[in-house]
Amino acid sequence: MLEIIDISKDMGEFLLDAISLQVEKGDYLVIIGPTGAGKTILLETIAGVYPPDQGRIRLNGEDITYREPKDRNICMVYQDYMLFPHLTVEENVGFGLKAHWVNADERKKRVREITDIVGISHLLHRYPDTLSGGEKQRAAISRAIVLNPEVLLLDEPLSALDGQTREMMRGELKRLHMLFQTTIIHITHNFWEVFSLADKVAVMNKGKIVQCDIPDAILRRPNCEFVAQFMGGENLFKGTCKINGELTEIDVDGTIIVSSSCAPSQEVYVSIRPEDIIISKKPVQTSARNIFSGIVTDVIDSGTLVTVFIDTGIQFRVVLTRLGWEEMNISCGEELYMLCKASSVHLFSE
Repeated sequence: MLEIIDISKDMGEFLLDAISLQVEKGDYLVIIGPTGAGKTILLETIAGVYPPDQGRIRLNGEDITYREPKDRNICMVYQDYMLFPHLTVEENVGFGLKAHWVNADERKKRVREITDIVGISHLLHRYPDTLSGGEKQRAAISRAIVLNPEVLLLDEPLSALDGQTREMMRGELKRLHMLFQTTIIHITHNFWEVFSLADKVAVMNKGKIVQCDIPDAILRRPNCEFVAQFMGGENLFKGTCKINGELTEIDVDGTIIVSSSCAPSQEVYVSIRPEDIIISKKPVQTSARNIFSGIVTDVIDSGTLVTVFIDTGIQFRVVLTRLGWEEMNISCGEELYMLCKASSVHLFSE
């Protein structure tokens, strides 16, 4: 287990502000947040690149706060790979083993084993400048994994790759995690990586972790306005609420939205995922608590998905597949009915 306890680090433009985090052994944690949130500084502090100004870091119960990076059994892979250009792939992958005084025969054996698994053993004689982006990334990951680290830190490892290679490497990371069960902390701005790889997600902003939970909870149950907006919560409203039996009724500028969530306070934020809203051209017989009619004010076609804006007194965004949009033949100025379940309405307060 990796424990980050009240870690702070002030580097002027970037900082960590009393961060506490617990990563279970074998977990795949993805950290997301805007540029400048402190994500890379957190990874580099865990790796020992920078000593914290305050706080402790423990790995499997041992305090490693001020231990040298080479003695932590933590490896870090940067987005620009950082391969040595004058060394072959074999020499790059075996570099850490050589630094740990592993003899040449054992080093060769372990390099061959890991590169066979990662699928680059045929490239061992090549130099980094002759490799593709995906091949460089495989070499960098092999160099880290061959050391059998307790924790593997990945700083936007797929951001420099083209779309097809990124998708292939995402699958490769998932396969390697299942195979080695290494504890991984992975920084990204890509939501596909979050939902395809993460056991847990930590959202950072201004040097703080503002929410840490399973991916679905981060997406559907944000704990603050920042997380809701950062995760694409496009139906985000502020209103006042009252309890009506087992339900909560929220007044948003005269529109009453019903939620099955408990209201955390009298003034709350309402968050509804666009994909949780159903629309129809005719009234629908349904048990859903939230049924509104409104006028289509805009339609945005983004290729595979189409966003429909509906003004019901407040403006909602609804996401449809392209096929669904074509079948409904929706156009601006048209009246539509929309509905969503009370269980799809999430409430939180600042």
